[in-house]
Amino acid sequence: MVEAPKRLSHTTVKRRQRFHPKRDVRPAVLAKANRLVIWVAAFIGLSFLAIVILQAVLG
Repeated sequence: MVEAPKRLSHTTVKRRQRFHPKRDVRPAVLAKANRLVIWVAAFIGLSFLAIVILQAVLG
């Protein structure tokens, strides 16, 4: 006789991840990294626009 596989409850499958100080990155570090990524993306976007405008004016 084959035993039916046990069904996992919804809470077991999708458990909310809590911050673990020894394993996870601190939330403040993540926030700082996110700000850096946004700043770099904005800088690249503005640089691209500046180059396009400069070429339109000069060319």
